[in-house]
Amino acid sequence: MKNSGGKKTRSMPKEAQRVWKRLRPDRPMTTISIRIPEDVIDDLKDIAPALGYSGYQPLIRAYIGRGLRKDLEKLDRSPGQALAESLRKRGMSDSVIAEVIAEAKVG
Repeated sequence: MKNSGGKKTRSMPKEAQRVWKRLRPDRPMTTISIRIPEDVIDDLKDIAPALGYSGYQPLIRAYIGRGLRKDLEKLDRSPGQALAESLRKRGMSDSVIAEVIAEAKVG
């Protein structure tokens, strides 16, 4: 499978494929309709320029993108990765973590 830049994406990890797609300047856009309270829109319009956005809609897209990336990162982590991160935070060495994960057959 090749993307529009001619690079193969099938062998790329899922996260790398997502990043690659997000970096493309020609990403297709779609129009949606969403109900948001007026006061929230007013607040977004007020703070967008202060945060460097050209308007409230790019700010909304940025907020959605941040939340989406955070959730995708959580969901993409395997149980073994989550366990390794937790053990590493508690001071366990990488070699012991690798042994524990291999022994438990957690991937």
